[in-house]
Amino acid sequence: MTATSAPEPTEATEGFRAARDFLLEHREDYETAYAGFAWPRPERFNWALEWFDVIAAGNDRTALHIVEEDGSEVKVGFAEMSARSNRVANWLRARGVRAGDRVIVMLGNQAELWETMLAAMKLRAVVIPATPLLGPADLRDRVDRGRARHVLVRAEDTAKFDDVPGDYTRIAVGGAGAGWLRYEDAHAEPPAFEPDGPTRADDTLMLYFTSGTTARPKLVEHTHTSYPVGHLATMYWIGLRPGDVHLNISSPGWAKHAWSNLFAPWNAEATVFIHNYTRFDPARLMAEMDRHGVTSFCAPPTVWRMLIQSDLGRLTTPPREVVAAGEPLNPEVIESVRRAWGVTIRDGFGQTETAVQVSNSPGQRLKEGSMGRPSPGFRVTLVDPVSGRPDVEEGEICLDLSEAPVGLMTGYHGDPERTAEAMAGGYYRTGDIGSRDEEGYVTYVGRADDVFKASDYKISPFELESALLEHEAVAEAAVVPAPDPLRLAVPKAYVVLAAGWEPGPDTAKALFAHSREVLAPYKRIRRIEFADLPKTVSGKIRRVELRRLTAQGDTGTEYTEGDLA
Repeated sequence: MTATSAPEPTEATEGFRAARDFLLEHREDYETAYAGFAWPRPERFNWALEWFDVIAAGNDRTALHIVEEDGSEVKVGFAEMSARSNRVANWLRARGVRAGDRVIVMLGNQAELWETMLAAMKLRAVVIPATPLLGPADLRDRVDRGRARHVLVRAEDTAKFDDVPGDYTRIAVGGAGAGWLRYEDAHAEPPAFEPDGPTRADDTLMLYFTSGTTARPKLVEHTHTSYPVGHLATMYWIGLRPGDVHLNISSPGWAKHAWSNLFAPWNAEATVFIHNYTRFDPARLMAEMDRHGVTSFCAPPTVWRMLIQSDLGRLTTPPREVVAAGEPLNPEVIESVRRAWGVTIRDGFGQTETAVQVSNSPGQRLKEGSMGRPSPGFRVTLVDPVSGRPDVEEGEICLDLSEAPVGLMTGYHGDPERTAEAMAGGYYRTGDIGSRDEEGYVTYVGRADDVFKASDYKISPFELESALLEHEAVAEAAVVPAPDPLRLAVPKAYVVLAAGWEPGPDTAKALFAHSREVLAPYKRIRRIEFADLPKTVSGKIRRVELRRLTAQGDTGTEYTEGDLA
């Protein structure tokens, strides 16, 4: 195959296209899409070679558009991205990268990231995505447990590997010091690539270290189909169409970046749009969205909360589709965006271990507070966490493995016991609790280890946090159980205040009054502490740390409802 010749579609290509086109055709008809969708399950499939290169042949439409903080831009067309990734694949192969080799890729939102991801797929190498925020201790863990044979990082991050032992190839992007290879040398390689052999669909493609909200990060193993094919469901949830310009705010190195900055948009033949910034500026972001015609937008709840504190009216042409993921979105954020933009944010639920399992897809009737219904191809059931009985009204959100979705991990790499626990009883167990109504809509309750009892009532931290966020003083909140001699436990809220509000008894009193007004008596916030929230590197709240802190007793800086009554 030459750089200019069109690659021949394979049987796997056609099966993938048929499944994709079915979802595009029924993008606003959930019932038909859910009933009629069938996962393509090829024995051999390489998404980079058999999908991306096929749609890229002779295609000069923009695949990737990056706008930097200083206003400079990078635009790469589909055909050019295909040729670039071929050059990188050839160069990496000449540097010793082989099928099955593990490669740590630690880059920012830069064109080289997408080139490398495609090149690694073409080589059948295994990518270990890593955020540039990681330090030497995290990198030692990734090199060790990931058994990395190569690392590919930004030049400014090479010093982090000075104390990371191992016999691995060192590749730097943007300049190379002693002992590091120059990525830029790949530009001189030929633009045509010949694979060494076929790619089995169940060959390992990615190893993701989870964010570690409750324990040591797990190592999630995905194949050449579980993410590339599995994210057809994510494409459907977002509502992407060919020719769309999709903006997803997510840091490289985390699963959501692959979800919505790689597989879902390019499954749909849409443009990946990126705005790089050092400090989040809502006005600048909306100006760039307007200027470049963003048609679909995905952001985590933290970003949505910052957006609604600014003037949403600055965005004159809102995106057609807006979605949120990472943590459940609070109702007051959804209503603020609806009033300003005339569109409704649609929640989706998934994990590093899966594609999107439950979502509000386009055309579905939305129910306030609900994450929506199971995605096409996912058979979701709620299992009682104590008895193990399935199909209960409230229980652990699980996937039925008798009809296992393609978009599910192989398991936790190197940890068969944890894998067996997660897959026990014929179900993949998410560790998240939800409730389901008579129409199949699932509402998020909380992590199984976050839900607690107070006065023998089950308490969902998320519900209480949502209630607090309705008050103008609250920017962020996290609720955990605090020991109580009478009720066993009472809800305690750690609160980050919005601009213009000061921590103190007056603000605490106002929040207690708000709690009494909007929550049932057994759910009321009984203690408040104003403090920053501990978070993982990926931005998720570490409630486990707050629970540990709370269990140690009164810190001397909390306010109790009784004291301020």
